[in-house]
Parts: sequence; C-alpha cells; structure tokens
Amino acid sequence: MSVKVRFAPSPTGKLHVGNVRTALVNWLFAKGQGGSFVLRIDDTDLVRSTKESEDNIEIDLKWLGLTWDERYNQSKRFDRYEEAAAKLKAAGRLYPCYETADELDRRRKVQLSRGLPPVYDRAALSLTEAEKAALEAEGRRPHWRFKLEGKRVAWEDLARGHAEVDTASMSDPVLIREDGLFLYTLPSVVDDIDMEITHIIRGEDHVTNTGAQIEIFEALDAKVPGFAHMPLLVGADGSALSKRLGSLAIIDMRADGYEPIAITSHLGKIGTSDNLEVAASLEELGAGFAFSKMGRSPARYDTADLDRLNAQAVHAMDYAAAKPRLEALGADLGEEFWNTVKGNLNKFGDVVEMAKIVTGPVTPVIEDAAFAAAALELLPETIDGGAWSAWTSAVKDKTGAKGKALFMPLRLILTGQAHGPDMAAMTPLIGRDRIVRRLKGEAA
Repeated sequence: MSVKVRFAPSPTGKLHVGNVRTALVNWLFAKGQGGSFVLRIDDTDLVRSTKESEDNIEIDLKWLGLTWDERYNQSKRFDRYEEAAAKLKAAGRLYPCYETADELDRRRKVQLSRGLPPVYDRAALSLTEAEKAALEAEGRRPHWRFKLEGKRVAWEDLARGHAEVDTASMSDPVLIREDGLFLYTLPSVVDDIDMEITHIIRGEDHVTNTGAQIEIFEALDAKVPGFAHMPLLVGADGSALSKRLGSLAIIDMRADGYEPIAITSHLGKIGTSDNLEVAASLEELGAGFAFSKMGRSPARYDTADLDRLNAQAVHAMDYAAAKPRLEALGADLGEEFWNTVKGNLNKFGDVVEMAKIVTGPVTPVIEDAAFAAAALELLPETIDGGAWSAWTSAVKDKTGAKGKALFMPLRLILTGQAHGPDMAAMTPLIGRDRIVRRLKGEAA
C-alpha cells in the first residue's frame, strides 16, 4: 500500500517550529517512499478558527517547500462526523453524560483523596430515560463519551518500537461537547478513515491518546493505521521551548531572514544520528530520512545550530539562485561580487551592507594619516586581482607595517569595517576612484 500521511493544524494562530517539525517529518516520510501528503485544516472550532491563520499556514508550508497532494477543511465535513457519531451511539459506544465541569472536578478530588486514579466512573450509564429527561428539563445538555473496552491496546510504533496502552486506566474520552461541538478525536479518526491515511506521525505527547483512537477505529469497523510518536522538542539546555529563544513562529523566522532549507534541515535532523548539516534540497532530506535514525531522547532545538546551517545555506547558493533576490534588494553587482561576499554572509539580507562597501558611500576609518598617505602614494594604477598583493607588499616595505598592523588599517580605510570578505577580491570591485577617495579620508 502506498504511504499516505496528513498534517492537521488548527488555524487559530501562527505556525511554529513544533508543529512544522511534525509536518516536515510526515512530508519526508511520505515523499521518501513515493507517497502522498495531505493538508487537513482542523477548523471544527468555528469561533477560534480564522481565515487569516488558515492562509498563513498555507503560505508558511509553501515557503518551506512542504506542498501537499490533497487538501481538506474539517469544517466542511460535519455530516460525516454526525454519521460516525450515530453509528457509535447505535452500538452503545457513545453515551450521553450530564455532569457539569464543577461536579466532575469534585469527583476527581474525592478520588484523589482516597488514593484512587481520577478516572470517570461511568455514572451516566446508569441513568434511566426518565432521569435523563429530568436533567434536560433543568436545561442541561449532554456531552458524549466514548465507552472504552478497558483492554491493553498494542501497536508497533515506527519511532518507539512496541507500545501498549491500558485503556482500563483511562477515562472514557469526551468526543462531543454539550454545545454539540466535536472535539479533535472523532473528526480526526473519521478523516483518517475516509482519506485512507496509512500512517499517523506526531509527537510522543499523543501516545496515551492512541489507545482510545485505535478503539474508535475498531468500533467504526476500519483498518487501524500505523503510528509513529516522535520525541518532543526542547531547548538547548533541555528545558521546555520558550519565547526567550526569540520567536519560534515560521512567519517571524522568514522575516528574520532564515532560509527555508536551513529550517527544514535543522528540524529534520535534530534528535537523529545524522550530522547536523544543511541539505542540498528537501528531496535529499527525504531520501535520507528514517525513523531508525531518531533517538528516544527529546530533540534539542538550538538557535546557534540554526544560525550555522543558515550560513551554510547562503554560502552554498549559486549566483543564478541568488540573482532575483539580489535584484529585489538592489544589491545585484554581478556574479563576481556574489561569489566574493557570500562566504561572509550569515543571512542573505546581509548582502546589502556588502554591496554598500562596493557602491558607497563608506566613511573610512583612518587611525594613522601618514600610513594612509603612504598607501595612497603606492596605490597601483590598475586595480585587478593581483593589485592587493603587490600594493600591500609595497606599503609594507615603505612603512615597516606587517601582519595585522598592515592589513587591518587598509581594511578599515577601504571598507569602514574590521572584518569582511577577501580584500584581494574586493578591491577590484570597489574600484580605484573610490579607493583613492577613501584613502584621502573622504566618504565615497
């Protein structure tokens, strides 16, 4: 059977690195095996879901290269969820409960005080029709729970190996709220059945839910898909991911100048046995993906690693790929310029400052006027690829300066910066006229 997976985000906020990692691993697993990737918008909460968030999810995924083969909105499938609910009700697996949140909370506290697990006691199952009618006459509306079989549910998890959940230790999950709103579980299972999802790939915080979901698949007479539960992301120090790291939303990372392939390489390789290096493409990343490479410990998300991969991605970019973006920034000074400066860029946008070194104006930093005057006197008439070596050699002989004392003053005068690209390659790009003016102390 061909692999088919899904990513089902809720359009209630920004897409962040945690859920993008889930989308990415689903995409890599499917595409690495010639399968398909489904985008399913979980917008059953009609109050909190917004069209803006939905549009931004699509924009972020496309920008990252995570395109989809099929796309659905759960808000358009309520009829199917009603059909499934009716089937479960008829089978006695979905039953009405009338307790309020306060009543349930009091029961849990009593159970805990007695040293008992806080599991729903199924009191609603003993209600007579007359009692139900009386409760509804009070204005109560039922929420609906799925009756678990209370058994050990086992599966072979692609990420964790053999896994088991004892549903006898769990409360019967609520599938429909008292206001009629479907909670996540039932629509998700129904969609996975209808869309023929073969594998459900998600974070390990969903392991416990899997036991109940497998029972729902079975209660609906459906084939149970495979599962993979990945270790969660944590910060570099092992703590929970925090806003202190800066924004972890993809829309903000894009605005901050990160490359899509740096983000996907980072999220696709952290927590695995692969070397943390930028991939040439998403397809290459998919070809090398395997759950067997994934460790059991939480994956550490370190922005320093992302920054390093981002620089790698920029350094590896050829001029043809860079040219449209250079033009958009007003920094397209040709292929020689790009190849000269790209190795010094951490983010693509840094190229604007590099272009300014060439086109000016640059305010020279002159700490020794006599040194600058001597360098001006010895400046070659032709500034080509060999001019820098000949010029610095002559300046060395005249002034006695060598090493850092020779090269740093010249770099500061010509670029206004203490660090940057190779000056032998930069001087022909700057040109003799600007070099002369900067050696004279003029902004040029």
